[in-house]
Amino acid sequence: MGNGIAQVCAIAGLPVSMIDVSETAIERGLRAIDTSLDALVRKERLSEVEKQAALARVSGTVDYDALAGADLVIEAATENLPLKLRILRQIDGIISGSGVVSTNTSSISITQLAAVLDRPERFVGLHFFNPVPVMPLVEVIRGLQTSDETHAFAIGFAEVIGKTPVTVRNHPGFTVNRILVPMINEAIFVLQERLATADDIDLGMRLGCNHPIGPLALADLIGLDTLLAVMEVLHDGFRDSKYRPAPLLKEMVDAGRLGRKSGHGFYSY
Repeated sequence: MGNGIAQVCAIAGLPVSMIDVSETAIERGLRAIDTSLDALVRKERLSEVEKQAALARVSGTVDYDALAGADLVIEAATENLPLKLRILRQIDGIISGSGVVSTNTSSISITQLAAVLDRPERFVGLHFFNPVPVMPLVEVIRGLQTSDETHAFAIGFAEVIGKTPVTVRNHPGFTVNRILVPMINEAIFVLQERLATADDIDLGMRLGCNHPIGPLALADLIGLDTLLAVMEVLHDGFRDSKYRPAPLLKEMVDAGRLGRKSGHGFYSY
């Protein structure tokens, strides 16, 4: 998802530094952006000149020192609390006092993440939706410590990159995922109980509820590991059995069947 965030920022005219764990990962990310921009050029939504200008605004490095002068840093690691805390501590030691730090977490507490920073009032959640270049929404999540100034900055940033921001209070799953992910989880229960095939579950929701994509196809797009992480946050946060992850979801994650990113989920890719 970090690639998509970098892309929309670059198209909006903002210079972007992508930090990753290796040069290989950086090259993979830059290629993904190039491929995505090519698709926009083919669809005549972007000119070749605009594509090249956007690419020129994106650089990649493994060196966190590149963040020193940043106005905004968006942490976009996987939904793993220890990993996110470690990255945020690294960022906090480098970014200037006026810079804003944010996270793209889809469910982890903003208040908890902010607590490891020296300036927690400069921390905010910016939850993008996949695929980032297509989806217009950004949830702006205020932690207990988030200042009004930081919140206003985050709203302004979302608007600059062409997104529609909605403000959400810090709570397990925030707003969209608290509604969406349990619905997908229930669809997995339906499949697990063999009430219908994956194709028929998705077809039923597309035609019966006018959803643009079925819940199981959407699960594959989001990533089954991400869905499981969100369900675990909801279950741990609310202590309510209605948020228990479907056993089939757990089993598929254990098997490495994570959806599109692994080539196999509820469907094969």
